[in-house]
Amino acid sequence: MLLAIDTSTRMVGIALYDGANVIGEMAWISQRYHTVELGPAVQDLLLKTKTDRQNLQAVGIALGPGSFTALRIGMAFAKGLALSCHIPVVGIPSFDIVAASQPVVEPDFAAVVEAGRKRLALGWYRVENGRYQSTGRLENLTLDECVAVFERPTRVAGELSAVLRRRFSQENENARLASPAQSLRRPAMLAELAWGRFQSAQVDDPTLLSPIYLHHGEPIPG
Repeated sequence: MLLAIDTSTRMVGIALYDGANVIGEMAWISQRYHTVELGPAVQDLLLKTKTDRQNLQAVGIALGPGSFTALRIGMAFAKGLALSCHIPVVGIPSFDIVAASQPVVEPDFAAVVEAGRKRLALGWYRVENGRYQSTGRLENLTLDECVAVFERPTRVAGELSAVLRRRFSQENENARLASPAQSLRRPAMLAELAWGRFQSAQVDDPTLLSPIYLHHGEPIPG
């Protein structure tokens, strides 16, 4: 059994996964109460699914990019749980969670998350072997920069506010927006990705694992 935790942004998600089924899943928008909400939510999910902590085999954690404070809260919780239960931890980039949920309808894909201070983080993907694969290109942009960045047809999914959706529809037809439901970072998808790495023994050292942060206006190469 694997517990997945995503606190990349205001959208928080947790899921339980056993390799064959999603045992339970919760996702909600937290108004900056990650610290007080995460622990009780995990406990509630374990109780509702009648899952004992001793049955957990691994923890999957979303690495970001995202909110600096929110990422640190989730990372600390995941590391603490992994160390206390003597189980491995698996880190998955938050953009990969969104990309893995998308139908391949355009050759290019961009995942979007809130980066804090009214900025947006973008992760770029291209189709390889029938699925979206990261190009390694990450950017931290203002709203205006984000609206103008797409120079050719690109599927876009992630945290797209009503304002951003409206501006894209009015100002950049190359941004092919996924629906709100398709844009959700599903904790169950995080769990599935982390489970695959866990089964392949591709786990992380909890003492060395750290979130992915982006600095203002600074592209980070792959």
